[in-house]
Amino acid sequence: MAVEVILPRVDMDMATGKISKWHHKDGDKVAKGAALFEIETDKAAMEIDAPADGILRNIIVTEGSSAPVGSAVAWIYAEGEAVTVPAPAAKPVAASTARAEVPSVAPPSASSPVANGEAPRATPLARRLARQAGLSIASIAGSGPRGRITAADVRSAGEAKPLPPPAPAISSDGVQKLYAPGSFDVIPVDGMRRTIAARLTESKQTVPHFYLSVTCTLTTLMATRERLNASAPKGEDGKPLWKLSINDFIIKAMGAALQKVPAANVTWAGDAILQHRSSDVGVAVAVEGGLFTPVIRHVEGKTLTAISAEMKELASKARARKLVPSEYQGGTTAISNLGMYGIEQFTAIINPPQATILAVGAALERFVPVNGQPVLASQMVCTLSCDHRAIDGAVGAELLHAFRQLIEEPLLMLA
Repeated sequence: MAVEVILPRVDMDMATGKISKWHHKDGDKVAKGAALFEIETDKAAMEIDAPADGILRNIIVTEGSSAPVGSAVAWIYAEGEAVTVPAPAAKPVAASTARAEVPSVAPPSASSPVANGEAPRATPLARRLARQAGLSIASIAGSGPRGRITAADVRSAGEAKPLPPPAPAISSDGVQKLYAPGSFDVIPVDGMRRTIAARLTESKQTVPHFYLSVTCTLTTLMATRERLNASAPKGEDGKPLWKLSINDFIIKAMGAALQKVPAANVTWAGDAILQHRSSDVGVAVAVEGGLFTPVIRHVEGKTLTAISAEMKELASKARARKLVPSEYQGGTTAISNLGMYGIEQFTAIINPPQATILAVGAALERFVPVNGQPVLASQMVCTLSCDHRAIDGAVGAELLHAFRQLIEEPLLMLA
């Protein structure tokens, strides 16, 4: 009997997936476990293996086309088995694993959210709005696909407190009419950019940010870094086995600071705050068309050289869009460093459910007073964004103070 080739969920935010490449064509013989096709998600391109041995037939989702998670995209037949034309019925997509609301591809059903004793289907944002308004999610009729309850359904229920109405959006055509024809190129918004736009908009609208800044003097750190790099052993090719960057020290210092201030090592979970035991630090990596934030786990227990090697590997995979979900999901904080672009100071937007993100500026030489005399020193400004729902001002200040101590005396990171 023919085996369905299913489009799997490879990302917790994923409701649909686009097949970017088939490694085999209709009629090819395939082996179980061999790479069959690639899925292009908002974050990466991932290879999907063949689920069985046999002959690939009935490819119904071609390269460049999308399909819902759980739906069949092709079939694998045993050799000699008669080929039929199966109906490509899509399987339900679990609502609890998708964060962003996905537009319906069918007319709204406006059906009851609870049928035959099943739990109501609702988006995470809809559930959060219902909790905040004291509404029972089961009492709200859903207008989304298969009766799924959306945020709009909660707001229209009458009892929920609506968010301030957004300014009327200008259509793409409306924006283009503001400029002379031929004076611009139209760049389509891809899945990554849409995801970034949706998440950061939601973050700024729903997360009460506050910001704390501190100036760190890097004189001792720069000297320590120079000594460590100069003492790095050589490989067979004669090149040093490691080369530490300032960013490696920043990652280590942030991880160690979170251990010193555990009240700041938290994430917001709606009706609970999760206080984490390990420091899992995400680091923003710019790629063409967007960014990824791979996570270095258990930073507090890793050496600077281990952090450096892992960061280089993750950054390389991010730029090649080869990260797997376990390499970018989770994280208890994040770092965004724009110092290499000469940016002196900026604020970063928190990536929920994390409660903090550290924005790092450039290291600049300045004259600072020492015993009444001007002394040239290298300094950088770091700004911590905090989610006030999970972290109070004093806790954020304590975290930034601990971070500054570690940066200005890097040997404390090893204590």
